[in-house]
Amino acid sequence: MNNDANTYKVLLVDDEEELVSTLVERLGYRNFAAEYALNATTALDMLRKTAYDVVVVDLKLPGISGNELVQIIRKAYPNIPVILMTGHGNDKFHDSAAPEDVSSLIQKPFDVSQLVTMMKKAIAEHEH
Repeated sequence: MNNDANTYKVLLVDDEEELVSTLVERLGYRNFAAEYALNATTALDMLRKTAYDVVVVDLKLPGISGNELVQIIRKAYPNIPVILMTGHGNDKFHDSAAPEDVSSLIQKPFDVSQLVTMMKKAIAEHEH
């Protein structure tokens, strides 16, 4: 991975290690320096140590839920865009997380290029 100005730093938070480790690798080919956490506690530790351009959070996490993590990130890091991913349908998302708290929602399974487009859009919107 290169560390030039075209590389975005991404934090992926999902308890499906196979999914996020594969995403880290595939995003690396697309100028994203991605890292992952398998739970919200680890993600918060990583956020304290590293400045990320975008965070992608799974709705269902062990312990602290994805929704709770989004709320914590919004308060502690208001300038970092958050994308919520779910394999559980839009209804659960709308019942629990306020749409203004996240930049966008992506349904699993998704194509990596779809996620890349969403992340670039979220980063661009937060820069303005």
